[in-house]
Amino acid sequence: MSTSKVAVVTGGNKGIGLAIVKALCSKYNGDVFLTARNIDLGQEAVKKLEAEGLKVKFHQLDINDEESIKQLGTDIQASHGGIDVLVNNAGMAYKGADTTPFATQAKVTLQTNFFGTLNACKILMPIVKPGGRVVNVSSFVSKSTLQKCSGELQKIYRSDTITEEKLCSMMNEFIEAAQTDKHGALGYPNTAYGVSKLGVTVMTRIHAKLMREQGKNDVLVNACCPGWVRTDMAGPKATKSPEEGAETPVYLALLPEGATEPHGQFVSDKKVQEW
Repeated sequence: MSTSKVAVVTGGNKGIGLAIVKALCSKYNGDVFLTARNIDLGQEAVKKLEAEGLKVKFHQLDINDEESIKQLGTDIQASHGGIDVLVNNAGMAYKGADTTPFATQAKVTLQTNFFGTLNACKILMPIVKPGGRVVNVSSFVSKSTLQKCSGELQKIYRSDTITEEKLCSMMNEFIEAAQTDKHGALGYPNTAYGVSKLGVTVMTRIHAKLMREQGKNDVLVNACCPGWVRTDMAGPKATKSPEEGAETPVYLALLPEGATEPHGQFVSDKKVQEW
């Protein structure tokens, strides 16, 4: 078993994920695992980084496949005794001009961005080591979506007592309502991506609270907005480069030993945002 610390980045073969991996390879004193759903694309990304003189490891990971997540956890625990830094970056979004029915967009987007990330957390967070850092890549759209929700929904999503079970129930209610175009009547705006990232930010707050309740006071869990980044997902008109988008996730991943804050926060441009 390696005595090196280890960082794991989900969805690391392109865009913001690849930029996060690249930055960690330069700044993190430990092994860095780039993970990707597609093995060929993941290994291609590794070769590009190695050609730049960076050391990086690869592991296949599909956050929509629980067995894939479990295999990653088993292998990392065997090789490194657990995870020191977990960056949950994997996600997807439909283009604005996509003609896929909203009902389908809601189901697919939340299944990946919310439930896939949730499963990764549920399976991998138990093996995060003392002093570990968990970073969930969310979006500023999570906050704007919250602000467009009904007052009743805002109150629930901002509550310090909302549970993971309640959150999952509400995410499923949104998916079900979207199948018959009734999500608006529930108090939601017309954005599947926004609701999925709203779920990720609230999930982060819940998990941070659980860490404290379990006495894991040195494990810091935060959500962040990378900003509007030029990627396949956001398009070429975005204002930030992938490297600029990686700055806040990497900042949270490398919070110094002994730090107690931020924790359970939504962070943008390295600053805690009001939720």
